[in-house]
Amino acid sequence: MSIIYVLIPVAMIFSIIAVALFIWAARRGQFDDLDRHGRSVLYDDARPQSKTNAEPTKPDDRA
Repeated sequence: MSIIYVLIPVAMIFSIIAVALFIWAARRGQFDDLDRHGRSVLYDDARPQSKTNAEPTKPDDRA
C-alpha cells in the first residue's frame, strides 16, 4: 500500500510533463499543417532534366 504514495506523484509528474510538451509543440506550430505530409507521398520528388543539361544538338544544315 505504501507504493501508492510513490506512484501517484510520479504519475502526476509525467502528466504535467506531457501537457507541457503538448502546449510547447502547439505554440511552435507543430500541428499547423497536418495534410502536407500525407499528400507529399503522392508526388514524385525527381524532376526531369532541363534541356540545358542535355547533349548538344547538331547544327542545322540550312544555310
